[in-house]
Amino acid sequence: MAQVEATTERIIAADADTVFDALADYKDVRGKVLTGHFSEYEVREGGDGEGTLVHWKLQATSKRVRDCLLEVSEPTDGQLVEKDRNSSMVTTWTVTPAGEGKSKAVVVTVWDGAGGIGGFFERTFAPKGLARIYDGLLQNLATEVEK
Repeated sequence: MAQVEATTERIIAADADTVFDALADYKDVRGKVLTGHFSEYEVREGGDGEGTLVHWKLQATSKRVRDCLLEVSEPTDGQLVEKDRNSSMVTTWTVTPAGEGKSKAVVVTVWDGAGGIGGFFERTFAPKGLARIYDGLLQNLATEVEK
């Protein structure tokens, strides 16, 4: 099994603290900025960064739906890590300053891919598809914090 990785980034016209706080707000903001690929969103514990337990279903393709139960941690300033209890998937969000009144948000998702021919297709196509999904989420986040 090879590890599969998808990365997306966006410059947002808001300071890093504002962007990070919005991203870490699973109770009020995160549900609003998810794209149509996400369903059954539910905060089960916490709701603000570290210690949050959140559930959603991610429909990556018409046939592929992933049931996610994510534990959220904040290992360093400006970083959120979502570890899926149902799979090997780990998503790391990093927000850093990017000049006056701007920030850079980077999202990296890694998971253990399948082997064989299925794994080849997963490694080839899944990162691009997931990057598009997270690009939409980051666009929605930018719209939310740039108000």
